[in-house]
Order: sequence, then C-alpha cells, then structure tokens
Amino acid sequence: MNNHDYLRQISIFSELEGEFLEKIYQISRVRKYKKGRIIFMEGEPGEAFFYIKSGLVKISKLSRDGREHILHVLNEGHVFAEVTLFSNTEYPATAEVLEDAEIGIIKNEDLEKVIKENPDLSLQLIKYLNKRLVEAHMKIRNLALYDTYERTAQALVKLAEDYGKKSSKGVNLDINISRQELANIVGTTRETVIRALTAFKKEHLIGIEKNTITIIDLESLKEWPY
Repeated sequence: MNNHDYLRQISIFSELEGEFLEKIYQISRVRKYKKGRIIFMEGEPGEAFFYIKSGLVKISKLSRDGREHILHVLNEGHVFAEVTLFSNTEYPATAEVLEDAEIGIIKNEDLEKVIKENPDLSLQLIKYLNKRLVEAHMKIRNLALYDTYERTAQALVKLAEDYGKKSSKGVNLDINISRQELANIVGTTRETVIRALTAFKKEHLIGIEKNTITIIDLESLKEWPY
C-alpha cells in the first residue's frame, strides 16, 4: 500500500484527490509510542492533530473531583485533537496509548498553510468537523436521556462495531478494556457497570469469560430495554 492509499483510509482524508494527499503526506510525520505513554495532556497548547496508523488510543478528561471520564477509545484510521484546528486553543482532553501505536502527527500551522494554498481542501475538513460535532451532540443527548444500563448497552454496541470479531458464539470484543475503563466510558461507577453486565448476561445478550466479553445478541442489545 502506497502512502496515498493509506492516507485515503484516514476518515478526514478519505475523499481527497492524489495531489492533496501528497501535500498531506509531505507535512505528516509518524512517531512510535509505547503502551502507557501520554501523547498530550488536557490543558496543553493545541499545536497539532493526530491520526492512528496502528495501535489503540484513549481520549479522556478528569472531572473536578479527579475522576476519569473516557470520551473515546480509538484505533487505526481514527483522527483525534482535530478540535484544535483553526483555533488557538488548548487540548480539551488527554490522549494516552493503550496499545503500542504508530501515530501520524500534523502541525496545525502546516495544514493551515496548505489550505490557504488549496482552498478546495477546506470543504472536506469542514464536512468532517461537522460530522464530529453531530457525534458530540449525540453523546451529550445520550448522557441526558438514558439511564446507566442503557448507556452501558450502547457502549457495548459501539465497541462491537469498532472492535468486534465474529466467532461461533457471537461477536467477541477484540479490545483489552477493564470494567473501570468501561465505567469511565459510560460515565458511571464500576459497580454499576458490573450490575449491568450481569443483567445482560442473565438475558443471554452477552457472554463473559475471564476478561473477554462476547456479544451474543447484538440486535437485542441495541434495543435494550425491550
């Protein structure tokens, strides 16, 4: 796979033509990060945005009382910190590597320079940023409207869509995520998530073996409560 083909798989660049992809490639650099490394901290100057070439990255915020809330768990092809584009702002969250990763880095000032020279590129970026804004609004709505069991079900469905691997038993979540991390995604306590998982298991919606969760009935889980 050449550099252009790879960049085209990154969501924000998926509709760009070859000449634009070449310009993006020229201003990109790739860095390797070990598991547990912090890419940037919440509150640091937002100087660049990132895409994942391989590995797994957690995006999280700390509440005022020091509790972690996981906003996203991202894998290959995802983009993060794009909210700092076109604005002199700080990173609104922390990015931590969950699995050894190769991360593409593009300085905001470099991309803005390319856009000024190629205005057609801005339309693709605006479409992408608008899509992410809609997703953020949906997440806020879900926190307001749904109880913790419903949010846990939705979190499992999203993880299955992003990291699921089909097996004879259903869809295995091919991601190493603890109960506390799942609770941080849902925005609740570890104990509540465990109760929700137990309820789903009793309804034969999921199976749990050691640290592996298998979605047995994905469609019913989507409709919880039914």
